[in-house]
Amino acid sequence: MANKGYKFRLYPTKSQEKYLAKCFGCSRFVYNHFLRLITDAYAESKKHLKYTDTAKLLTLLKKDEKYSWLTEVNSQSLQQTLKDLESAFSRFFKKLGSFPVFKKRRNRQSFRIPQHWTMTPDGMLKLPKMLPIKMVQHRAMEGTPSSVTISKTPTGKYYASIQVEYDHKEAPLNGGKIGADLGLKHFLITSEGRKYPNPRFYKRALKRLKRLQRSLSRKVKGSNNRNKQRLLVALAHEKVVNQRRDMQHKLSLQLTCENQVVAVEDLHIKGMVKNHKLAQAITDAGWGQFLTMLEYKGKLYGCEICKLDRFFPSSKRCSKCGYIHENLTLDIREWTCPECGTHHDRDINASTNILIFSDPQIRQELPESTPKEPVERQGYQGGYSLGLGSPKGR
Repeated sequence: MANKGYKFRLYPTKSQEKYLAKCFGCSRFVYNHFLRLITDAYAESKKHLKYTDTAKLLTLLKKDEKYSWLTEVNSQSLQQTLKDLESAFSRFFKKLGSFPVFKKRRNRQSFRIPQHWTMTPDGMLKLPKMLPIKMVQHRAMEGTPSSVTISKTPTGKYYASIQVEYDHKEAPLNGGKIGADLGLKHFLITSEGRKYPNPRFYKRALKRLKRLQRSLSRKVKGSNNRNKQRLLVALAHEKVVNQRRDMQHKLSLQLTCENQVVAVEDLHIKGMVKNHKLAQAITDAGWGQFLTMLEYKGKLYGCEICKLDRFFPSSKRCSKCGYIHENLTLDIREWTCPECGTHHDRDINASTNILIFSDPQIRQELPESTPKEPVERQGYQGGYSLGLGSPKGR
C-alpha cells in the first residue's frame, strides 16, 4: 500500500468561510499554545511533553470556560494539530528540520481531518459540523480516501488536499538512462545534449513586485486600501510560485516517464545560497523543489533516481579520458582537454560524468544504445509543453 494526494479547489459560502476561519483559528491557537507549553516545560525541567500528555491537557483546556470556544470545531482536527506538532519536534531532534515556530494568521492556514468526512454523490465535500462545500474535482481519484486537509492561501483561495491509500504497482523498468545537471544559465542539461532554458520567473516579475510592495508600504496599517494592496502583492507572488511549480512538474514527469534511470548531483543547496551573489538566482530556480518532485515521481513511474556525491568534480573531469581541469572557473563555459583534444561544453560534460559515476552498474552498460522513444507509464502520453520553447540540442 502507498499514499498519494489529490488537491481540489473549494468554493465555500460566506457562512462556511466564517466557520472555516474559526477552524483555522482554533488549530492555530492549539498549535501555538502547546508549542509554548512544551518549550517552557523543557526549559524548566528538561522534560519533553509527548502527544499523550498534550492530548490530556487539551481535554482539560476545553473544559475551562475561558476556552470553551474550542468545542465549537471538530475535536479530531485539534488532536491532529497536536500530532503534527509532535512530528515537527521529532524532525527537529532528528536534524531533518528547524525548530518549530509559531503560526501566524497572515500566512497559509490549514487544518486536517483524519476521519468522519465524506464526498457526496454530486461532488461536494462534507465536513463535520458544517454543510457540504462546493468542490471542483477536476480528476478522478484512485484508491481509498483516508484524510483531508483544508487550506487557505494568503490570496483567499480554499483547497482540499485528499490523501488516499492505493495498491502501488511497480511500473516496468524500461527506457533510457540519462544524466542531468542543474544550472542557472540553463535550468537542466542532459547527457544527450538537450538544454532546457531557465525561465527565471521571479526575476521577470521582480519589477512589478517592487512596485506593488512600494505601494503597500505607503498604505495606512489596518485600512481597507492596505488590505486590498496586500492581496495584489500576494497574487503576484502566487503567480510566480504557480509558474515555477507547473514547469517543474511537467519536466520531472517527462524525465521519469521517458527514462529508466535519471542520475543527478546531490547538491548542497543550503550552503550554495550563502553566496549572496548567486542566492537569488538559485532560489528562483527552485532546484530543491525540482529534485523532490523527481524523487517521488521516480518511485511512482518506475524510474530509478541516482545521486552523485556533491564533491565529485563533474565539470572539471574530461568524460573521455579522465583528465582533471584544476583551473576551471564559472565563467569558462567550454574547454578543450589537453590530453585527448576533446572539446567540451561544460554542462554537457558534467551531465555525462554524473551519468557515468552515479552507479557502477550504469557505467558498464553505458556503451549500449538505449531506446529514444517515450515510454508510456500510467497514463503518460508524452508531448507536454513546458512553456520554455524547444530544448536546444548539441
